[in-house]
Amino acid sequence: MSTGRTKLGRKQEQAIAALLSEPNHEAAAHKAGIAESTLTRWLTLPEFAAAYRAARQRVLEDAIGELRRGGREAAETLRASLKTDRAGDRIRAADVLLNHLFRAVELGELAERIAALEAVQQEREDDAEQEREDDQP
Repeated sequence: MSTGRTKLGRKQEQAIAALLSEPNHEAAAHKAGIAESTLTRWLTLPEFAAAYRAARQRVLEDAIGELRRGGREAAETLRASLKTDRAGDRIRAADVLLNHLFRAVELGELAERIAALEAVQQEREDDAEQEREDDQP
């Protein structure tokens, strides 16, 4: 599994793949053929941690894509439930639809805000790094 980071070694790439497929760090380390202490140490390395985060994000995005493909049918089912004879079923369907709509909007807004905060933080870190480099003789 390539994480898109060329600086990671083959074992680190294997460790990331194992972290994504195994239930815990011990099992991931075993699958990758490394000591658990090595995996724990690698997880503290910024480059490894960033590659692991990126890989987890890709897995999450793939799962969300799968859910989206079934989302249309689920939404149609809920919309059809809005027309049932029983008032309680209609109310429940309406409540579920509205709650999911509000949550989706809210999550989208939060994701945008988090991305903006991360960009500001990255800019600050880059500026601090540049200042450290400029201060060196």
